[in-house]
Amino acid sequence: MKAPIAMRRKKPPQSGPSSLALELASHAAMGVALGLGFCFALVLIEPASVAALISHADQPKATAIMLLSFFALLFGVGATMTGIIFTTMDSADHSDGGH
Repeated sequence: MKAPIAMRRKKPPQSGPSSLALELASHAAMGVALGLGFCFALVLIEPASVAALISHADQPKATAIMLLSFFALLFGVGATMTGIIFTTMDSADHSDGGH
């Protein structure tokens, strides 16, 4: 005889400020990671010669940190803004009775 299978009830999606903050934080983290990856790819691509420009700067360490910070912030803010739009559209769709 087989043991009975336990059925789990599907949890309703959380709505509220904490779930919104977590979702936006995840979008921001993905954007920052994407920005850092883009910046490292830009530095490593030889035809762009960004690495040579950084190495010939007066303070190469500060220049590299500024470049990394700029792209991380740019992509992070962009992904967060996109996440806000997607989240509000999704919550509006669910409140209208959509799928």
